[in-house]
Amino acid sequence: MSSSAGSRVVVTGATGNVGTSVVRLLSEDPGVKSVRGLARRTPEWSPPKTEWSSVDLGSDEDNLAERFEGADAVIHLAWAFQPTHDPATTWRTNVLGGIRVFEAVAAARVPVLVHASSVGAYSPGPKDRPVDESWPTHGWPDAAYCREKAYLERTLDVFERDHPEVRVVRMRPAFLFKWESASEQRRIFGGRFLPGPLARPELLPFLPDIPGLRVQALHTDDAAEAYRLAVRTDSARGAFNLAADPPLDAGVLAELLGSRPLRLPRGAARSAIAAAWGLHLLPASPHLFDAVLRLPLMDCARARAELGWEPRRSATEVLQEFLDGLQKGGGMETEPMRGRKVG
Repeated sequence: MSSSAGSRVVVTGATGNVGTSVVRLLSEDPGVKSVRGLARRTPEWSPPKTEWSSVDLGSDEDNLAERFEGADAVIHLAWAFQPTHDPATTWRTNVLGGIRVFEAVAAARVPVLVHASSVGAYSPGPKDRPVDESWPTHGWPDAAYCREKAYLERTLDVFERDHPEVRVVRMRPAFLFKWESASEQRRIFGGRFLPGPLARPELLPFLPDIPGLRVQALHTDDAAEAYRLAVRTDSARGAFNLAADPPLDAGVLAELLGSRPLRLPRGAARSAIAAAWGLHLLPASPHLFDAVLRLPLMDCARARAELGWEPRRSATEVLQEFLDGLQKGGGMETEPMRGRKVG
């Protein structure tokens, strides 16, 4: 563990799904002296040892280096998923904003940078065996999310070459869920008016079984613990895969929901998603659907061995908690995470 007790940590994107979990765990860590949360809109939520600053990474008006001055670590989580119909806007926030964060870390002489990459940064890979962190990270170029995550991986390659004095950690988590994120994720991927109660098992007698739809999930709090360990472990460098077992496919989900898998051709599923997205009825794009079908399964042995990290919840437990949050309008007192029950 780090010898730098009393660490001061800055967290970007501190009011979202991952940010709220990371801020909470850091605020509870006796080895962390203070936490500064950066977000576009400061919340009423006020954990111990935490102060807030309003920052828009999509704008170059904020002096990020001043915000980072005196920090022992910066955890960069900020990310915009929408609008999927305007990739130039997400590029400005995610890629150009990320580059501004990296440059400010160097300018403020922050010794540790922990960056939220993703399984989405990986090139297409196998669904029948896990891959480690050496798998190529060129993303799926047709999906903005994957394209942006992969671009920042290349940017970090150059940053690490030019700034060897900064300890850089790249987290590559699977899909992250918790009860409190249910309303936010429903809005991001399903649409603002999609009824949460549709997640009730009795309303899903059949579950689409789409070839290639086999993914990994992780509880957001378990991912946040890996971020905390990365800050506090002096030897931690490079990339770490983060996921829980078992991988989720139609068979696992059908058993969980008490429904029956029904084979659905990939083309038919994509056509339906593309039509709904084209009519602005569904925020999630068909390009992201294409990417999900190609994501590899990840081997998390490195995080276990080098961080001492272990997920506390299985992927099925994570999904059960999330579905309960969908039904009940799960959320918390930050603007991105506000709870709302629809239907």
